[in-house]
Amino acid sequence: MKTSDFNFNLPPELLAEHPSENRDEARLMVLDRKTETIEHRLFKDVIDYFDEKDLFIFNNTKVFPARLYGNKEKTGAKIEVFLLRELDAETRVWDVLVDPARKIRIGNKLFFTEDESLVAEVIDNTTSRGRTLRFLFDGSYEEFRAKLTELGETPLPKYIKREVEPEDAERYQTIYAKVEGAVAAPTAGLHFSKHLMKRLEIKGIDFAEITLHVGLGTFNPIEVEDLSKHKMESEEAIIDEKNAEIINRAVEEGRRVCAVGTTTMRALETSVSSNRKISAYRGWTNKFIYPPHDFGVANAMITNFHTPKSTLIMMIAAFANKDFIMRAYEEAVKEKYKFYSYGDAMLIL
Repeated sequence: MKTSDFNFNLPPELLAEHPSENRDEARLMVLDRKTETIEHRLFKDVIDYFDEKDLFIFNNTKVFPARLYGNKEKTGAKIEVFLLRELDAETRVWDVLVDPARKIRIGNKLFFTEDESLVAEVIDNTTSRGRTLRFLFDGSYEEFRAKLTELGETPLPKYIKREVEPEDAERYQTIYAKVEGAVAAPTAGLHFSKHLMKRLEIKGIDFAEITLHVGLGTFNPIEVEDLSKHKMESEEAIIDEKNAEIINRAVEEGRRVCAVGTTTMRALETSVSSNRKISAYRGWTNKFIYPPHDFGVANAMITNFHTPKSTLIMMIAAFANKDFIMRAYEEAVKEKYKFYSYGDAMLIL
């Protein structure tokens, strides 16, 4: 398989700048893998395709406000700092991306507040835009994290050209987000409303949760033509014993098991054994799923519409047959479905 096999023409106006007015009223394209047929519905109709005891698996990661703006000492130049991951809570050392990177060298200090209560020192270079920062803050760890939250901005993807708005803090977060650690939302889950979750519950549908802290690697373009040479960035994944048991029981009983999002699917496929059993897991995954791939757990999935040549479209092509997916994407463009993080959804059965 080659990267160019997953290219298609995506008009820029189909990239969603805002979410749908109501979470569960985004559009939903339903793909049936057996018949290779396509239906057009609204997201809240997803309930019609599931029965009592079927299982939805959600990614309960919570996005933190990862984008900060600071000023470089002496010059006062404005620098964007994008928090990627905390390396050491005690010494307040973080991996970050900086922009513009050419101005930021080891030893530089960045000031985030007028009163200099939050300062960071650059202690290492990691990649062309990557730096390691040590934050200097006079207060407890809880106060430090509260300060980051106060100063941080919702990390909308760069393709959204508008300013961040107050509603983004709520809408770029699933309603079941619990475990803070993601710098991008698991976007398939953004379509679930409280009302829809209650309707699913009343119908007797079961829920399980895993955690995969989505990193920016999700959006990294593939720069090689041979897919076997692409390296995914690692993301932290956690599946506890209780949820592993719920998932294993559903698989054993032959129920419909729906992975909500590519991040959920990646976590499941990382921890599944050859006998299709999920084990409790806590660690990092850089699993890259592309055709052909034998999926061990989920037999249905919900996902958003992804950009050309992305690792995400490759995963769903592995799940649903590449030619069928590319045909569905052509139809999505023709029918003007909205793409990407705030876009419409697809259910693959």
